Amino acid sequence: MSTPRGFRDRADDSLFTLLGEIPELVKNLVMAEIDSAKAWAKSAGKQAGLGGVWFIVALFFLFWLIPALGAFAIIGLSSWMPAWAAALIVVGVFLLVIVVTALLGIQRFKKLGKKENPVQAITVDARIVKDVADEY
Repeated sequence: MSTPRGFRDRADDSLFTLLGEIPELVKNLVMAEIDSAKAWAKSAGKQAGLGGVWFIVALFFLFWLIPALGAFAIIGLSSWMPAWAAALIVVGVFLLVIVVTALLGIQRFKKLGKKENPVQAITVDARIVKDVADEY
């Protein structure tokens, strides 16, 4: 007899019958979990790929925004001064921004170099253990 959801009524099955079905149930459970993980990975990969594409599109427009902003600044400043002076001021501001950000990046890389590499720490620990073992 089956229930409305299609499951078999196990009320009359013996204990040995139920115990005998455990390996199949475990196998089905593991397979269902693996299939679920595959579906999740596929969905997550698709979403990450689409997110990456949207970031690339945003970076493309950002790439073209910077020259437009520079042209806007030059045109705006040229209403008060000669165009060559406006262009020179905008170039100077951009160079100042480049120098400051490059110095900040160099400072970060120097901090990174000061920290001990985990591989080096393991090597030092292994050498200490070896020296202690050689003493005994």
